[in-house]
Amino acid sequence: MTTGLIFSKRIFYFSIIIVLLLCGSLFITCTANKTASGPFTADWGSLAKHNPAPDWFMDAKFGIYFHWGVYSVPAYSTEWYPRLMYILDSKENKYHIATYGQPTEFGYPDFVPMFKAENFNADVWADLFVRAGARFAGLVAEHHDGFSMWDSDLTPWNAADKGPKRDVTGELEKAIHSRGMRFITTFHHARNNLWLKPDNGKENWTGHYEPVKKNYPSLLEDPERAIMYGYMPREQFLDMWKGKLTEVIDKYHPDIMWFDTWLDEIPDSVKTEYLAHYFNRAHEWGKEVVVTFKQEDLPQDVGVLDLEKGRMGELTEFPWLTDDTISKGSWCYTQDLEIKPASIVLHSLIDIVSKNGVLLLNISPKADGTIPANQQQVLLQMGEWLGKYGEAIYDTRPWLTFGEGPTQLQAGEFGGFTDAGGYTAQDVRYTRKGNIIYAILLGKPGAGEQVTLESFAKDKPGGVLNITNVSMPEYEQEITWQLQDNGLVIITPDIELDNLAVVFKIEI
Repeated sequence: MTTGLIFSKRIFYFSIIIVLLLCGSLFITCTANKTASGPFTADWGSLAKHNPAPDWFMDAKFGIYFHWGVYSVPAYSTEWYPRLMYILDSKENKYHIATYGQPTEFGYPDFVPMFKAENFNADVWADLFVRAGARFAGLVAEHHDGFSMWDSDLTPWNAADKGPKRDVTGELEKAIHSRGMRFITTFHHARNNLWLKPDNGKENWTGHYEPVKKNYPSLLEDPERAIMYGYMPREQFLDMWKGKLTEVIDKYHPDIMWFDTWLDEIPDSVKTEYLAHYFNRAHEWGKEVVVTFKQEDLPQDVGVLDLEKGRMGELTEFPWLTDDTISKGSWCYTQDLEIKPASIVLHSLIDIVSKNGVLLLNISPKADGTIPANQQQVLLQMGEWLGKYGEAIYDTRPWLTFGEGPTQLQAGEFGGFTDAGGYTAQDVRYTRKGNIIYAILLGKPGAGEQVTLESFAKDKPGGVLNITNVSMPEYEQEITWQLQDNGLVIITPDIELDNLAVVFKIEI
């Protein structure tokens, strides 16, 4: 960027700040109120005519995104470090003071110049996602911290003007779309600004950075930093919330827009205007798009329900999404981050798909733009398995039952269910494609071992089907099998079976 452009943009942002202080949300309102014309209007009845889960989404099954931003610089605790560092006597507050000094001397915005992303290469990342078997990929476009990972004209706190000084979202969109994957952008910034009404009816500003106002109020005196902290009148913030989404839509054409919690705090009038713009723009582009939500933040006939670190316990008629992370701890990179083995991630994917779900897997890059080797290894193991047996996952739909086996799920922390323990070869999950049913064993039986698929028993859903053949992908010889009253009995071939999961292909 030339010196003249940098100077011009600084003047532009200074003008925004003056407008914010003196004229309310005039500028942002002009941007946010852009609504594309088309078949959709800003009301729930019209928006319900949009297909919330198009076939490409249900065919894809597996996507990758990542928590990567300014919060990756301290690499301590979790991606909530920006908030927790301002809570007096919290472990994050104590760590920050010991490492960087008092928050009044070194606040969260002071990490921004340290977020250089000097080793980030969008093409290298996209190639890794392809090798991992992902059909869609993208980034956390803005987390609760108020830093936009795209070239924004609405906030000075963006990756093109500060930190990396690159249009990270633009580079990723180009790399991901050019490889035939769909592009996802996720948004968490509804939490950045909230207004609570106590018993006296008086509104009070709060949000992700509420501890700043409570414990370090002098930091809000800087108008530019106040933008990052979300410290502004509510209507002004709502205009900015919608304006940022509109900006990403128009610049980067995302296929999926994913939302974290607190979307219920955004008024329906604002949400419907955003959705109408997105759906109308997608209509112009000639493609079907997806919007996700948590809890009951959107009507289910408009978006796809997302379960954080959870999944459905049974097969559902409606499609849904699980967002989960590759680690056992923070969503962003932190020191000594423990990574799950590939078996846990793969078995989760298979269980989700068997119940009519899709998996969005989070990874945690370092601040410099490198993806740690242990995370890459898990992704490549996933990709190797999907490269051999992906026909049992991609482009499939649920069967009459999701599966069978002894392993039970337990209630998840954020809703839905999660693994109670490791799966075994007795745990089976089913998918279907045309006249083929895939039985996937979540473990490794022995060579020459008898496997009984109980869902094909005489009194079970599959008991009335006419089975014509049983085979295994990647294995050309005939398989010994027999349909008995207690189920479909298969003798595994005398070969070394896959360590992660074993697939039988049942033709009917």
